[in-house]
Amino acid sequence: METLLLEIGTEEIPAGYIEPALNVLTSMLLQKMTDARIKHGSAKIFATPRRLAVEVKKVADKQKSITSEVLGPPEKIGLNNKGQPTVAAKKFAEKVGVSESALTVKDTDKGRYLCAKKSERGLPTRTVLKSILPEVILATPFPKTMKWAELDIEFARPIHSIVALLGDKVIPFTLGDVKSGKYTYGHYFMHPGKVKISNPKDYVKTLRSVKVHVDLEGRRKGVKKEIDKAAKRVGGKVLPDDALVDIVKNLVEYPVATVGKFDDEFLEVPREVLITAMREHQKYFAVIDNNGNLMPCFIAVNNTRTKDMDLVATGHEWVLRARLADAQFFYKSDLGESCNDRVEKLKGVLFQAKLGSMYEKVQRVQKIAGFLADAVEKGSDLKKEATRAAWLCKADLVSQVVVEFPKLQGIMGRVYASVAKEPGSVATAIEEHYRPIYSGGELPETVTGAILGIADKIDTICGFFSIGLIPTGASDPYALRRQGIGIVQIMLKQNFPFSLSEMIEKSLKLYGIKSAKKNNETAEKVYTFLHNRMAHLLAEEGFSKDVVAAVAGVSVDHVPDVWNRVRALEALKAAPDFEPIAAAFKRVVNIIKKAEDFKIKPVDESMFQHESESALYSAYKDVKNNVSNNIDRGNLGQALHEIASLRDPVDAFFDSVLVMAEDVKIRGNRLALLKHIADLFETIADFSKIAT
Repeated sequence: METLLLEIGTEEIPAGYIEPALNVLTSMLLQKMTDARIKHGSAKIFATPRRLAVEVKKVADKQKSITSEVLGPPEKIGLNNKGQPTVAAKKFAEKVGVSESALTVKDTDKGRYLCAKKSERGLPTRTVLKSILPEVILATPFPKTMKWAELDIEFARPIHSIVALLGDKVIPFTLGDVKSGKYTYGHYFMHPGKVKISNPKDYVKTLRSVKVHVDLEGRRKGVKKEIDKAAKRVGGKVLPDDALVDIVKNLVEYPVATVGKFDDEFLEVPREVLITAMREHQKYFAVIDNNGNLMPCFIAVNNTRTKDMDLVATGHEWVLRARLADAQFFYKSDLGESCNDRVEKLKGVLFQAKLGSMYEKVQRVQKIAGFLADAVEKGSDLKKEATRAAWLCKADLVSQVVVEFPKLQGIMGRVYASVAKEPGSVATAIEEHYRPIYSGGELPETVTGAILGIADKIDTICGFFSIGLIPTGASDPYALRRQGIGIVQIMLKQNFPFSLSEMIEKSLKLYGIKSAKKNNETAEKVYTFLHNRMAHLLAEEGFSKDVVAAVAGVSVDHVPDVWNRVRALEALKAAPDFEPIAAAFKRVVNIIKKAEDFKIKPVDESMFQHESESALYSAYKDVKNNVSNNIDRGNLGQALHEIASLRDPVDAFFDSVLVMAEDVKIRGNRLALLKHIADLFETIADFSKIAT
């Protein structure tokens, strides 16, 4: 068993390309080795901006040999009357590479056939990897690739070296104009020459000796250590930013942090603007004091250590000053314009070519927000706050700061609203309405922000669905699934009681769709879309698929109610006697479905012929009242237990009478009784979808 090392040395690869590409490369390599019958152990990835590497432990010296059976022609075709091989048998033996005498006859389900055992001896692993490694290198995916020189190969950046070792032996191959070998390169500035890797076990140590920290996690810890030390030198600490640490670790091979300062005058600019200017353009870390206040300092992580690091800091300060001066100018310019003036400018900002401007979107969102606010808390200030926040929610899109720093949309809306003395709830809602920004992201905390967030998202979804821009398969270019999930999560968190179908109807009405048929079809598609988002979320939370289907099959119109019903049914399903309960109710549902064409009339007690009918109807009336009371109190678990108590009278009913009696009136009365039972438990779920 040996260790395999593959390193691809390149020009600097963008930080965001590195780890996703390496993970796919590693997966492909392991899969190809498995397919080639090469036994291997675990893999580990290494990388810097100038190299991608993977190490695979415990690689077998050669492929596993295999013996397989190959069926040939039927016996009557392969052998003549004397049992001698025919031409067909000879050709079969030649094809599989065995002698005629090695052929045997095998009984199969289809009859007797000639059979040959074919042995395939394993080749040396180095021989097999000669073809596998070039394939996985060139198949490595990147957002963008490039060609160089006159070569016919593509990669993220030009390839300058390839290390391919199995133990201390080179796996020889050529890729473009580069031959694989044992040589890589040290740090670009501090040790730019060639470096020999004698054995994969020496890889990390050898590169450290030439100022290259190739271990990803080790380099990440190095970045953290460097920036923490730098922050302490100025009496502060680093503003936590793990995402930036991950980016920076893939920008350097040898992290060295330096701390710089900027003028106090820039602190008049909102901290979010300063942090974004440092982070997005320069990849600098912000520094805060013990109270969490932003200090006029920043930390830059360099790729080399110089004799005069103060001179390096001065250079960073000079660059950042220009950035902050621009940000300060943009912010001050924005303060000279009112929020309402910016809203007017939205008339010139396109929302979507077929859906009009951002100004028109704001008008729709404002009406939806008012509608939802009334549904949540009629007669309060909530509607006034929600509609005002809706009016201003997109105004910052035309501000100079957001044009320069798009990630600050919403944040700057909150800042400008606060400066304009808008109510705190309005300002906060403007920032919160974009949430969740990513899958699993933070949700709005305030009721106003939640209402505005839902109004904005449902307007977008309904608009895009109305013009046929619906997510398909893995394609969702407008992130409609995330917005749909956001609507569900917000309604669930805030326990909002309003109806999904009414909200969808209100939103589509504002688009002025003239065709009633198209409007209804679109509404149905949006409802189904949100239904599917709920099913996805419930499955992620670990609820049984059949329970989710049973609950969703009844209604998903009130989101919190869906979760309550799923929890209650999941708890009932765990009961030891659930299976016979479900079986009894499924039988009721199935009979009703088969009799759908039969006109159901009210139950007539005078037509009961057996005491089991009276007993079931009496139990139903008692249970119905108890179920209704428990549902009103939100006690769905107890409501389900009340419904489950009908199992015995339902079983007795089926044992005693024939539902589909010959007498049409008797049959109709019994179906009516079962319909009442079915309607009762379908307030919770469709039991026919429960797996038993």
